Amino acid sequence: MFPPPVQKVMRLLLDSGYKAYVVGGAVRDMLIGRTPREYDLATDACPDALQRFAEIHALRAFPKGAAFGVISFIIDEMEIEVATFRTEIYGADAHRPEKVDFLWALEDDLARRDFTINAMALDRDGRLYDPYRGKKDLERGILRAVGNADERFAEDALRAFRACRFAAEYGFTIEAKTLSAISRARDRVAGLSVERVRDELDRVLVSPHPAVGLKLLRETGLLETRCRARSAAGEETVPVLPELARLYGVPQNPRYHAFNVWDHTMRVVGAIKPKIVLRWAALLHDIAKGVPGVRALNRRGEWSDYRHEQVGAFMAEEVLKRFRVQPLEAKRVAWLVRRHMFNPAPEEPKVIKWLRVLAADFRNREDLMEGVLQLLALREADLKGGKIEPAQRLADNEQLKALVVDIIRRVPFYPVDLAVDGSAVARYLGEGPQVKAVLDDLVLDVQHGRLANEVDAVEKALKKKLKVEEINVIHKERRQERRR
Repeated sequence: MFPPPVQKVMRLLLDSGYKAYVVGGAVRDMLIGRTPREYDLATDACPDALQRFAEIHALRAFPKGAAFGVISFIIDEMEIEVATFRTEIYGADAHRPEKVDFLWALEDDLARRDFTINAMALDRDGRLYDPYRGKKDLERGILRAVGNADERFAEDALRAFRACRFAAEYGFTIEAKTLSAISRARDRVAGLSVERVRDELDRVLVSPHPAVGLKLLRETGLLETRCRARSAAGEETVPVLPELARLYGVPQNPRYHAFNVWDHTMRVVGAIKPKIVLRWAALLHDIAKGVPGVRALNRRGEWSDYRHEQVGAFMAEEVLKRFRVQPLEAKRVAWLVRRHMFNPAPEEPKVIKWLRVLAADFRNREDLMEGVLQLLALREADLKGGKIEPAQRLADNEQLKALVVDIIRRVPFYPVDLAVDGSAVARYLGEGPQVKAVLDDLVLDVQHGRLANEVDAVEKALKKKLKVEEINVIHKERRQERRR
């Protein structure tokens, strides 16, 4: 039932006279037929006893939160967290308990957990302990807080975001009392770190039902809360994502769009692959629509958002910087937002010209290929997300995708892709800044079809350039002689 490392730790604990249970998310996932990503154990052994236990049995272990009763064991390269039965008392900090009391009964430990579907345990023989009827809620697709919902969210405000995330991951419905308690816990969000909030948002975004989670985040008011950000300069509170909440109900030109900005955005997020860069780009691609200075009326008196992609890219940069998203990912997301409005007709000369412009934003052919294919994936999702009569444009997008792959593979966009390198240029024209200039010219010549990207053809072109240079030098010398 359990992986061998988990079985080993459970057996050793039981043989040592302690209790041992698999708890939490692993139980939940096993009951619905999913393979757990990780296994957590609960025991009546106190942290000091667990440390001695590890020494006696020569197990690799380290305290992951010894003050909270958590020790991590490494068995066959698998990390297993073992926690002492405990209860927690929270104060001003919305995430860390002020006091932890260790307990001796499994039922008391399960009582402190967030939701009934996570308040279950399995013993080594597979017997289920389910005092809060979590299995029944799991079968019915209901997310319900353990005991008093207000107390659970007051204990740990991150649970409010986790509720929305579980709904997105599993397609659950949040039970009414639990849902209403989330809104009442909004003030506690100010004590959460921005990194923890971002991690929950990331998991909502890459879930099977992202629109479900995002809708709940908006309806409960969590998008408009503030959380804590620490830096070398000190600590401050920063907004979660009011820019997204603002999109709700913002109208669009019905000649081009079937939905308002919020509904369109939700459909685009759901229509793109669950990769974090793509999902963030989909979420933020229209973030500037309706913003003063962007929103206007066109000559027909219809809604228009001219250059929203440019303003949106700057807004995306600010959002991702606030959430401390990894810089390379944040840069790519902002680039996708900035570039998402224009695609050329699927004709080779136009595509090469377009790629030449985009190539300046990348280091090499591989990065260019990845970025452009992501851009076309965003374009496809954008069209599927509620554009009027998108069939022809979707067909063009598929043709464009095939052209892009073919062209980038055979046409150079960087000097390193040429059949010769800088040393060959230097042999003909000498060392100096002219080498790069000539390489750039050769790339353009190949792109325009004036030169084959083959060693003989490129060297012939270099010889021709050398003769031109020699003639230019002679003419220059003669002009100087005439002036003397």
